[in-house]
Amino acid sequence: MNQANQTGQTKGRWRLEPRLTPNRWVVGLVSLGSVVAALVVTGVIFAAYGFNPLQAYRDILGAIFADWRGAAEVVRRAIPLLLAGVGILLALKARFWNIGAEGQILAGAVAASGVALFVPVPAPLMIPTLFIVGFLGGALWSFVPAILKVKLGVNEIITTLMMNYVALYMVQWLINGPWKGLTTRGFARSDPFPSVAELPTWGATRLHWPTLVLGLLFAIGVAFLLSRTKLGFEIRMMGESPEAARYAGVDFFRTTLLLMLIAGGAAGLAGVGEVAGIHHRLVGPDDISLGYGYTAIIVALLARGSALAAILTALFLGLVFASGDVMRVVLRLPAQMTDVISGLVLFFVICSEPLMRYTLRWVPKQESGQGANDGVNDRVGSSPPPPPTVSEPVSEGD
Repeated sequence: MNQANQTGQTKGRWRLEPRLTPNRWVVGLVSLGSVVAALVVTGVIFAAYGFNPLQAYRDILGAIFADWRGAAEVVRRAIPLLLAGVGILLALKARFWNIGAEGQILAGAVAASGVALFVPVPAPLMIPTLFIVGFLGGALWSFVPAILKVKLGVNEIITTLMMNYVALYMVQWLINGPWKGLTTRGFARSDPFPSVAELPTWGATRLHWPTLVLGLLFAIGVAFLLSRTKLGFEIRMMGESPEAARYAGVDFFRTTLLLMLIAGGAAGLAGVGEVAGIHHRLVGPDDISLGYGYTAIIVALLARGSALAAILTALFLGLVFASGDVMRVVLRLPAQMTDVISGLVLFFVICSEPLMRYTLRWVPKQESGQGANDGVNDRVGSSPPPPPTVSEPVSEGD
């Protein structure tokens, strides 16, 4: 008898249950697991090319961090990812899929280049002016999809994506047409910026620290906005429960426009940093952005809604970008390996979403000698049927 009871206690099954609110440890471990899984699969690809995966990773990290210039290059690559990624994260909080950060980066670069090349701004005001017009350029590029979304219900994924191509061809037209440099030969690019329009860099590196400071301040500011302000509460409510937001009187038009202007403007700042901090002229779209706008989506998703965590995820993806040159030179791997690693991270981030929403719980069940009750006991979590009330007909046999 005791043995039967003991056996009954050990029987049961695993049940998938929704999490009410995943704690920070779960979020962190799942995100870290996504990165580790992507690196493991990348190691398999290294092995397919004939490299020892661990030795390949040691060679890559050793070449990047051989001196402080390599670390500075990682941070430089992380700057546009941070600015665009936090902007995308802000839009995602309101369920607005901003796929247009790539075009917003280019729009900010064009706006800043126009001022640097053609507008006589006093030297002390040149750098602040570049950042202001770059922010406005990116904000303007995000304004059109936002208006189409809130007024006409047009899918923002399509409009923001199409705006990327408009920006790309606009840059190509400018550097091959009206803004083509008079002093350049054989290259499609503008004339160099005046020296007062060049961003200062850290030492002998290409790390333009003013844009880095803006990126860090933007991440901190968005974290404060989402957690401590009325606008942040409205944005979160729009994303978590649109019906409740409407019932509470949230102005969807105003809030969506405002958050998209902020997100697009931040990406525009990244464009300013690329042209004024690195190239010092308007160059081709592939030189301004190496796909930063698209990779910034991974930065936002990997950060799991935390603007401060986006600083770490931007640095990680910046390391991936910086490793691209090392993999080409040291390991002689294709340049597309950077895109492969980024794509694997995105794949595992998406696949890990169920781990954030659900948990497995062991549900024990008692064995019963009455076979009629077995079906009831198998329905774990269900309550037995209620007894008949006086209003229900009862058979004479009862």
